[in-house]
Amino acid sequence: MTARSFVEPIVIDPPIIHSPVFDSLVFVDSNIFLYALDEAEPEKQHAARDWRSALWRSRRGRISFQVLGEFYVNVLRVRPAARDDARAEIRDLLAWNPVVSDAALLESGWKIQDRYRLSYWDALIVAAAKTASCRYLLTEDLQPGQALNGIEVVNPFLRTPQSVLGVDSK
Repeated sequence: MTARSFVEPIVIDPPIIHSPVFDSLVFVDSNIFLYALDEAEPEKQHAARDWRSALWRSRRGRISFQVLGEFYVNVLRVRPAARDDARAEIRDLLAWNPVVSDAALLESGWKIQDRYRLSYWDALIVAAAKTASCRYLLTEDLQPGQALNGIEVVNPFLRTPQSVLGVDSK
């Protein structure tokens, strides 16, 4: 018997980069979109617009239909004449792949609510962020830096898009 030699192909995989700068998704709470329209608080409006711009450009923003609903209801509460503008914004945001509220999200939300003692609505936001495979949750409603179910809470008025995304917001 002769020895058979065979050559295995050399496969070089590209490096896997797990850096938040390159691959992390950001779930955005409705208050960010509301502040982007709010001229009464110019500093928050500027920060919210920077975040929104950076997330659009990087394509790393994620939302849920709950977020879209909250945005719509709150815009109409403050500016009833802005109905068509709010609907146009929501139509645009459909490109962010909104998480659908279903039985699995509800169950996940309840578990998160019980574990972290969050309000029902905040727990659903965290559950939706997890469902969307987000690393970050952009909101001012929860404690910044807190880890909830593997998701880091980021206050958009304390951190810049550059610090999380590694991209410029302009």
